[in-house]
Amino acid sequence: MGGGIAQVAAAAGDEVLLHDVNQQFIDRGLRTIEKNLARSVEKGRLTEEQRGNIIARIDARPKWEDFDVEFAVEAASENVEVKLDLFRRMDTDTPPTAILASNTSSISITRIGAVTSRPAQVIGMHFFNPVPVMKLVELIRGLATSQPTFDAAHALAIRYGKVPVAANDFPGFISNRILCPMLNEAVFALYEGVGTVESIDAVMKLGMNHPMGPFELADFVGLDTLLAIMEVLYEGYGDSKYRACPLLRNYVAAGWVGRKAGRGFYDWSSGTMQPASPPNGAVHAAGAAR
Repeated sequence: MGGGIAQVAAAAGDEVLLHDVNQQFIDRGLRTIEKNLARSVEKGRLTEEQRGNIIARIDARPKWEDFDVEFAVEAASENVEVKLDLFRRMDTDTPPTAILASNTSSISITRIGAVTSRPAQVIGMHFFNPVPVMKLVELIRGLATSQPTFDAAHALAIRYGKVPVAANDFPGFISNRILCPMLNEAVFALYEGVGTVESIDAVMKLGMNHPMGPFELADFVGLDTLLAIMEVLYEGYGDSKYRACPLLRNYVAAGWVGRKAGRGFYDWSSGTMQPASPPNGAVHAAGAAR
């Protein structure tokens, strides 16, 4: 998602520093940006000159260094310790006036801000994937987040063509407190033999008018990310309704984490979504205990 955020920032006219842990990830992000922009040129949404100007505004930095920025957005994996470590480093290596935002989809902004010397300048700015397409940005204040910080993030989201929606700092915020338990319940329905992957997705698409079924969406989000969010919800609320399904845990343990891995609840190895063979040729057992 970092690449998508960089794209919308550069398209809005900002100079962008794009950093990742290694050159391979940076190259992959840049390829995705170039592909997105080329498609926009083909469809007449951008001129070739505009495409070139957007690319020119993105400065890839594979080495961690002092970043002279006004606004930093972290988009690392949904891992508490990774994010806390990044915010400690960002606090040290950005100007003291810079606002530090997290693209976390579930982790406490108050907790993140507390590891910095500037909690008033820390805010949650949860973009949705794919960032260049999706309009929503959840804005989450930590307990110490100042009004000027919120106002700056709100204005930035609008300038990027997004619709900012305020959410309070509770586990999962608004979006994932509602969405992820639904996806987890779909996995429970599969685990208990209520229906197949395809039948459950069909019910939600055709009966509830969802653009994607829960398994297709879970594969798109990443089953490892879904599991991480369920863990945050369960830890934060202590309520058994947020307990991750054992089948979800098994898929993550197997490395079947969705589209990015080529296999999740569907087979993505061909680059398109195809039905996946049940594990070991078996069907999921009906009546499995919760």
